[in-house]
Amino acid sequence: MAFSVLQLSLGTSLLGSVVVVTVPAFVSDFRASRLAEPLDGLRDIATRATALAALAPPERAYPAPAPLTPSRIAGASPVADPAGTWDHPTWRLLDFKKAGAHSYAFQFDSELSPEGATFLASAFGDLDADGMLSEFAVCGEVRKGQEPVIFPVQIYREVE
Repeated sequence: MAFSVLQLSLGTSLLGSVVVVTVPAFVSDFRASRLAEPLDGLRDIATRATALAALAPPERAYPAPAPLTPSRIAGASPVADPAGTWDHPTWRLLDFKKAGAHSYAFQFDSELSPEGATFLASAFGDLDADGMLSEFAVCGEVRKGQEPVIFPVQIYREVE
């Protein structure tokens, strides 16, 4: 059975329409998925750190600093962490760990004093394994006699 020119034209038009609609959506979804891990992780850390700060005086508002975890930033392929990677007391207090394969490493810093306290949570990734890191960071603070606040996320080299 031979296809007519009309049928071929209709099929080509339909296929072209599908491609025009799906490719931008795929690119958008792919880009969003690259951002979801660091943004969701920082949101979770900041939310928990702020909840802890609301229950304590500034000199004990936030947990102690936690090192870059995992200590080696994954490259182009997501990596699953060995057991114990997220056992640092600060990650446990913040109830934070990455289950399964992931592409970003996280760090938590804090400074405490009787007058006020601050935290900085960061996420680092190298999704194309070129040695240039993308960095996402969120910070918060609490001042004596005030409620804790979280500041907007800062993004440096979003897609490195």
